[in-house]
Amino acid sequence: MMRIQSAASGALKLCVGVAVLMIGPALAAAPPSPASFPISDKSFKCITEMTHVRHFYVDNLAGNLGGTVKVAQAATGNYPVGSVLELVPTEVMVKREKGFNATTRDWEFFELNLSPDGSTIRTRGFQEVNNRFGGNCFTCHVKARAEFDLVCDNNHGCDPIPITRAMSGALQRTDPRCKNPPVSAEDAAALGQLGAIVKALGAASAPKPSP
Repeated sequence: MMRIQSAASGALKLCVGVAVLMIGPALAAAPPSPASFPISDKSFKCITEMTHVRHFYVDNLAGNLGGTVKVAQAATGNYPVGSVLELVPTEVMVKREKGFNATTRDWEFFELNLSPDGSTIRTRGFQEVNNRFGGNCFTCHVKARAEFDLVCDNNHGCDPIPITRAMSGALQRTDPRCKNPPVSAEDAAALGQLGAIVKALGAASAPKPSP
């Protein structure tokens, strides 16, 4: 089940972003400023311990959870610094300090490896970051209309993803970092369907044999 969950979440095109560019008074590049909040493996927790808003979960690493929830509930507007958004447990976007990266609207993107012992950061980056299946996250998120602050949803302008709400919900409820109840028949069916999609994506992306 955990193997299917980890692979399935890779089908979701969600990723990208880390670097700092600051211009000093003399128009010279200044040394990077320290982050206002550190981000490490320990920054990420069981998804269902976060705050549930509609079909995804939010948190705030800078202590402003109320501000994050307000924008998430409104579905439009700019998220405050420290905002954490997760649709599936393995993929995360975090709003960094203003000016952190103008291209990604200051979002930093993470892909995690999960186990009952916690999270480890598998990858993080900007426009160049791809998910496990080679999909570039930024090329999906950049299509979100300006009022949605680079956040995708069914009607935000992003390309559709091969995952239903039932599938993302099943992934959330089977996060291996959480103390989960037994998997329901509905979630097992959704994970099975998602596993078939992952298998098809893997086959499509596999190198073709030489003639």
